[in-house]
Amino acid sequence: MIILFVIGYAAIAFEHPIKINKSASALLTGVLCWTVYIMMGEDKHIISEQLTEHLGELSGILFFLMGAMTIVELIDAHDGFDVITSRIKTTDKRKLLWIICLITFFLSAVLDNLTTAIVMVSLLRKLIDKKEDRLLFIGMVVIAANAGGAWSPIGDVTTTMLWIGGQVTAQNIMLKLFIPSIVCLIVPLLILSIKLKGKVSRPEITETAIVNPTSQFERNVVFFLGIGALVFVPVFKTITHLPPFMGVLFGLGILWVVTEIIHSQKDDEDKDTLSVVHALRKIDVPSILFFLGILIAISSLQATGILASLAHYMNDTIGDLNIIVPAIGLLSAIVDNVPLVAASIGMYDLAAYPTDSYLWEFLAYCAGTGGSILIIGSAAGVAAMGMEKIDFIWYLKKIAWLAVLGYAAGAICYIGLEYFFHL
Repeated sequence: MIILFVIGYAAIAFEHPIKINKSASALLTGVLCWTVYIMMGEDKHIISEQLTEHLGELSGILFFLMGAMTIVELIDAHDGFDVITSRIKTTDKRKLLWIICLITFFLSAVLDNLTTAIVMVSLLRKLIDKKEDRLLFIGMVVIAANAGGAWSPIGDVTTTMLWIGGQVTAQNIMLKLFIPSIVCLIVPLLILSIKLKGKVSRPEITETAIVNPTSQFERNVVFFLGIGALVFVPVFKTITHLPPFMGVLFGLGILWVVTEIIHSQKDDEDKDTLSVVHALRKIDVPSILFFLGILIAISSLQATGILASLAHYMNDTIGDLNIIVPAIGLLSAIVDNVPLVAASIGMYDLAAYPTDSYLWEFLAYCAGTGGSILIIGSAAGVAAMGMEKIDFIWYLKKIAWLAVLGYAAGAICYIGLEYFFHL
């Protein structure tokens, strides 16, 4: 299974040289890992139940992704992002990079890193025409989204897990991780600002955009209702205790009804392009299948106990939390941070490491930001990769080293604050 996972991972990384779509590689890897597991296992029924259990968790992420993508596509169809893009006047690369990254950082803490990445990638399509420039900005958006999500209890799924599990409290995690998280973003931002020069070119306004049949009122309604639906997700989760995908689907349902009402008087041709049905046709299904394949493959490693064994091995051989926790963060760039954090929760007891202890706070930072190092190391990265067809190797060359420096700077900052100032 490990060999299959490594081969599948390599196929995804070298998608362009081997000319096989990463979604196909991910799906095959996921299915083959589970096939080997069930063929080698003694109790087929238990393994089948394990798959069903994991699929229940994964489907929540996939439906969340699908719902969020549809809402963003609907806002885009109504030119709703003009509400923001019309206010961003600068074309200077440095200024624009800082504006975009800081918006992403704080938005990610309110929404979550996945939804924020989807929104910001859509926004950048309206602001930057040149593909090479846009990809560089999107790479920084991934770093900013993961850094912003780490210090908020609802910003990243791993921080949420630790919050729900009682390992951290909301107020403490925000106080302790805000400075390390902002350092994680500022370091790569400063480095890239030195390298960046010149101005970005805005996309030309096409004829279809000029004759867009939406009014200013309709654009504003769909934009604020769409963003409101996404912001409402954590509130919905807190009130109902239902998973986040239910909140997204609820918001999508509301938007669907509202758009049907406000466009009811339009002719069929105009109405069709502004409908949720049209937005559903436009969402990137291969990206969702890629996500499914990756998560199924990783869940097979979790089900067999390989990830838990790895965590225990690190604990037994290394022992020092200042090495183990950053190593878990680096590992989360290769495999999903959720099972790694789940394994850590099972490995370290609350009796030994009580709520808001050094271990849990540092783990929230490292697991949340370490995924930025590789494009498929985080949900935000996977979403951006699918939406903009970002090449794995390109990200590795252009963005990974910036993410490593930011990750290391934030980790050193957290250790320093804890040891020298006991913050």
